[in-house]
Amino acid sequence: MTSTTSTATTPSSAEPLVHSNGGVLTITVSTAAAGTSLADDALAGGAQALREVARGQREAGAILLVGAGANFCAGGNVRAFAAAEDRPTYLRGLADNFHAMVAALYEADRPVVAAVKGWAAGAGMSLVLHADVAIGGESTRMRPAYRGIGLTPDGGMTWTLPRAVGAARARNIILTDRVISASEAADWGLLSEVVADDDVDAVARAAAEKIAAGPWQADQGARRLLSAAPDHSLVEHLALEAQSIALRSGAPEGREGVDAFIGKRKPDWAASR
Repeated sequence: MTSTTSTATTPSSAEPLVHSNGGVLTITVSTAAAGTSLADDALAGGAQALREVARGQREAGAILLVGAGANFCAGGNVRAFAAAEDRPTYLRGLADNFHAMVAALYEADRPVVAAVKGWAAGAGMSLVLHADVAIGGESTRMRPAYRGIGLTPDGGMTWTLPRAVGAARARNIILTDRVISASEAADWGLLSEVVADDDVDAVARAAAEKIAAGPWQADQGARRLLSAAPDHSLVEHLALEAQSIALRSGAPEGREGVDAFIGKRKPDWAASR
């Protein structure tokens, strides 16, 4: 396994866009270059690293999505869109690469934390909607942004947003290109927590590290139950919960957790993996 691995670097600082440390896989989705637009290198490097997690080739207990500039991500690079000789072919390629990373996020099957500072617009907003824990700042703003340039959403926004805020509100947000404040995003469940602007990165990383220090398999099981809930009746879902908790009780993490509780000691989750 690799504890610290770089698969791409920022153009200005040579810092890794994708790296692992302490059980947290960090993906820098945007840089200060090109107005903090979505970093193409991060899409390819992030998807590769996430697939490695899914295949057991890279250890990770949590995924952390961050932006290296003033914003989490201001969307796609519109100047590059305009400069493309064949715009439809270019945009299709970008969308396919973006969607490959989104699919890899789900394939990795790990809790996703997002440090949502500044703007999360367009593709940036789409990414936030895939996070299990999204930490925003007091000045954080979210916006679909696609309508403003005559395009339609990608990154799964038309699938995730209605599930997060309801069909009527999602239609209103996308069709009016609404700017969503941090307080609204928190009230609607798009952000998990709002902190001081200067604390966003630190609080998000602390959340990712806390998750990564815990029982990885139990977290995976809980995420699967949460994802499956909308597609089942209560009775059906109770059966899934019963099956899952019984399975976890016989696994190393479940045995360690129960034994540690009885022994009045802290569980050694790392040893139980």
